[in-house]
Amino acid sequence: MQNLHDTVVIGGGQSGMAMSYHLRKCNREHVVLERKRVAERWLGERWDSLRFQFPNWSLRLPGFEYDGDSPDAFAHHRDVGKFVEDYAKFIDAPVRCGTEVSLLRRDRHSDRFLIKTNDSLFSASRVVVATGPFQRPSLPAWSRDLPPHVYQVHASDYRNPEQLPPGAVLVVGSGASGCQIADELNVDGRVVYFSVSAHRRVPRRYRDRDNFWWFMSMGRFDVPINSFPGRKYPTTTVITGVNGGYDVDVRRFILKGGVVLGRLEGVAGGKLYFNDDAEYVLTEADRAYSDFKHAADECAKAKSLDLPVEDAKDTPGRPVPVLPIPNLDLKTANIGSVVWCTGYTFDFGWLDIPVFDEGGAPIQERGVTNCPNLYFLGLHWMHTFKSGLLFGVGEDAAYIADHMAEAG
Repeated sequence: MQNLHDTVVIGGGQSGMAMSYHLRKCNREHVVLERKRVAERWLGERWDSLRFQFPNWSLRLPGFEYDGDSPDAFAHHRDVGKFVEDYAKFIDAPVRCGTEVSLLRRDRHSDRFLIKTNDSLFSASRVVVATGPFQRPSLPAWSRDLPPHVYQVHASDYRNPEQLPPGAVLVVGSGASGCQIADELNVDGRVVYFSVSAHRRVPRRYRDRDNFWWFMSMGRFDVPINSFPGRKYPTTTVITGVNGGYDVDVRRFILKGGVVLGRLEGVAGGKLYFNDDAEYVLTEADRAYSDFKHAADECAKAKSLDLPVEDAKDTPGRPVPVLPIPNLDLKTANIGSVVWCTGYTFDFGWLDIPVFDEGGAPIQERGVTNCPNLYFLGLHWMHTFKSGLLFGVGEDAAYIADHMAEAG
């Protein structure tokens, strides 16, 4: 027997909850299907020390915002999960937990969608796929070439230093996850080899304002993806809320005893081979840091903002250079584990509708696909920088709800 609904939302995280809010606001009947529990990725798929990357005062979803007594602190990831859980209760979201979708396709005999789950069959006039921006861990092909005694873990499954066997650690990838995990392992006393990748860095605070405040003031969150050639969004920006928040700077990692390497190129014969691009990567990150401060100064000037001027003592000194290391012998370096901070790929194998490009990414404009009544929500840079962020997903959800109303 089919469960008939006007709209089915797939995914019970922040995106699914924001969509539910706007559907209810439009009096549109719907159900939210969640594979595990509400906010599962926040609650069960993050490392122990992870903190929210923006200050607590930025925690907000449509009609609901942070009301605690530490607005300038950075919430633990489980507290962010609880925030989303509380929101689900606040809006009385019609969510069915423990319901994993295994197939979504068009009904051949109607314009409706058929959704097969682990225990039920649903039929819907409209579907919103809100499964989040981070789905299936991405691992390089040469991860299979590492010796079997080397412990390997992706950032999504990493929890704490105690999880890793004795010995040095290789951290691959210098996005937000890689930079924070490398720092944590270094503080724990591990010898850490850090293979860096392209990233941008910004000050945690500048002229007495958090970078989130600056991003908002400069309109960075509202820049549309279509303004970039080929819809290719900028390199990831690395920030952290750990220990009250601090500037992420890989060069400081070197001063703490860490070893910085270029991009990992391959593995063969018990050796790791690296590109010689580490200095270039960090120089570009330094340039992004300086560009951010310059843009913030220009913003403050244009808006006549009365803010303190940066103290000279806060200006970094001469950069620590990175010496190229072409290869490492795993045994000689005593590397017992590798943490892959190499990002994620899409996981839409269950969606049997041709709405994807050659790389498996959904083809959409602000969540609207070329398949009538099929939508996506919460993807990284789906429409703007904030499309995949907790505070910003509500705007895209409202847009989709309006699109449904106009389509009839």
